[in-house]
Amino acid sequence: MSNQPKKVETRIFGKRYELDTGSLARQASGAVFARNEDTAVLATVVAVDEKTEGEDFLPLTINYQERPSAAGKIPGGYFKREGRPNEKEVLTSRLIDRPIRPLIAKDFTFQTQIIVTVFSADADHDPDVLSITAASAALMVSDVPFAGPLAAVRVGRVEGRFICNPTKEELAESDMNIVVAGTKDAIVMVEGGANEVPEPEIVDALMFAHESIQEFIKLQEDLLSGLEIEKRQYEGPVEEDPFEAEILAFAGGKLKDTLVWSSKAKRRERIKSIKQETEEHMASLHPEEEEIKISKPFEKVLKSLVRDLIVKDRIRLDGRGYTDVRNIYGQVGFLPRAHGSALFTRGETQAAVTATLGTAYDEQRIDSLEGDITKTFMLHYNFPPYSVGEVSHRLGPGRREIGHGALAERAILPVLPPKDQFPYTVRVVSDVLESNGSSSMATVCGAALSLMDAGVPISAPVGGIAMGLIKEEDNFVILTDILGDEDHLGDMDFKVAGTRAGVTALQMDIKVIGVTRDILSTALEHANNARMVVLDKMAEILDQPRGDISPFAPRIISIQINPEKIKDVIGSGGKTIKKIVEVTGAQIDIDDSGRVNIASPDRDACDRAVKIIQGIVEEIEVGKIYRGTVKRILDFGAIVELGFGKDGLVHISELAPNRVNSVTDVIQENDEILVKCISRENDGRIRLSRKQALGEDIENYTNNAL
Repeated sequence: MSNQPKKVETRIFGKRYELDTGSLARQASGAVFARNEDTAVLATVVAVDEKTEGEDFLPLTINYQERPSAAGKIPGGYFKREGRPNEKEVLTSRLIDRPIRPLIAKDFTFQTQIIVTVFSADADHDPDVLSITAASAALMVSDVPFAGPLAAVRVGRVEGRFICNPTKEELAESDMNIVVAGTKDAIVMVEGGANEVPEPEIVDALMFAHESIQEFIKLQEDLLSGLEIEKRQYEGPVEEDPFEAEILAFAGGKLKDTLVWSSKAKRRERIKSIKQETEEHMASLHPEEEEIKISKPFEKVLKSLVRDLIVKDRIRLDGRGYTDVRNIYGQVGFLPRAHGSALFTRGETQAAVTATLGTAYDEQRIDSLEGDITKTFMLHYNFPPYSVGEVSHRLGPGRREIGHGALAERAILPVLPPKDQFPYTVRVVSDVLESNGSSSMATVCGAALSLMDAGVPISAPVGGIAMGLIKEEDNFVILTDILGDEDHLGDMDFKVAGTRAGVTALQMDIKVIGVTRDILSTALEHANNARMVVLDKMAEILDQPRGDISPFAPRIISIQINPEKIKDVIGSGGKTIKKIVEVTGAQIDIDDSGRVNIASPDRDACDRAVKIIQGIVEEIEVGKIYRGTVKRILDFGAIVELGFGKDGLVHISELAPNRVNSVTDVIQENDEILVKCISRENDGRIRLSRKQALGEDIENYTNNAL
């Protein structure tokens, strides 16, 4: 890290951006303090001095952490300090990791950690995209070999106009929210959602993002100008493995024949057997060697054969054409007590997905820098080890599960009904039962089917597909509906979800140094074609939401009352609303706008609560007849409760057509009688008449008393 303090600042699209190095965290390998208006993050890089021997992967960890003090808050909970990362921090850590990892040499096997800390956060600018740029700048001033600079922007679109790094207010009006990371030459990562935006417009958004990224690349170049930075020199791998040619000669033909087997399990088992045979063969060829390690050269040979098979021989691992989608089948309603369920299978990838409907009490409450947030839709993704024939002792969701769940959730959100039309809290859970590529997109398809099975009136089904890329110099092949091995050995994983009208979510990760507009356009076009195939198959399983929700789901009736009447429904100390809940058994939730949601598994209980609440907020009308209960006898009349927390006076002269000497000659306390409202005084007092209601049948009037 250069110890020379330097700060650069500029305005991009009217907003202030600043990078500062050499002033903070000077014992880190690299550190940059980055600022966007009043949002500021510190990105640090540390790479250990000792190389990790025997590792065949990049030992990189990235941690994003938010300090509540950044937004002037004190952490919640008993301990009042930061604990384990929340979901936002996990997702942002992944967001930073994905574009950065491909730009650090895989043979740089020095434990490296990047920590990005949010120290200031305003209400308009999310720190996530700033954190990617800051992490890149920190790597550039460090001694870690890094093929940057890299930068990221968020793209929104309001009234047809693209916006770089929109504010929260602008995002609320935007029909897309896409994070794009890229270098000077190409895009390296895409993550985001859209409101059914057609593919060509998505490409235009990505190109706008890449043009905008250049401003942030230049800002980093300005920071680096004049700084003396020495990158770490280290011994890379031997270019030519002495055993590689021998392994290819012995095992190449066997592997090539095996690669076209359609069954993943059988293919993997046969490759394992070939590897063992190769180890024995190599030992016999080189008896002088104490131990021959063939894992790396064998993997290299395997990868080369797979790529040649696809690019040169134009043969995929399972025999499909480049644009073919695997066989799809599924069913809905296969779980008898779940509110909605779907089993979606595509090739050797299978997801069991359930949808559960709840009330406002089931909303997820999130303590974030932006303040308290509530979620009424949650999608959770589980990837158990048995889905790939493995054993694992890890409990709880990891970064992969959280990331895939967030992607699928983003894909479904645009088609959910508005809360005022469907006042349910909805949780979808996907359990991947079998996996051979694109389990997150199987989750999207299963989620849409399970919601329709639950009777959730989504505006359109959502399908998803994963696209792959094999790129050899200037030649490239786009693969539709990739297998796990095609993902592992290929150069791109591009997931696209959407309806027939357009894209709702997309995510792209690459292993090469960027992709061009041509590649993006081709991949999105093929993804659109495949999505139509998927949606056609889904329509054969279930083509529209069921006409009613599950009989096991709570019934929710939503009514609107005058906000000024909320206090009447709640009552002093909550007495009234507690009584309504006690009498009816229904759950009742009232928001500040006067929206009242009444929920119960029993529809009659909901209807009863509605009548009571409507009665409480209803103004007593002159000339209308009511059913009431005698609560108190007076010398000159009686107080009658009308069943809604309201009461009125029946004067003794209004008890009967004839003269009444004593009130108790006609009525007694707790009697149910019919009364007619004859006047409302200026002071709010209500005058009632029993004699004017005589002749009416009391059974025709509902008693809505609490």
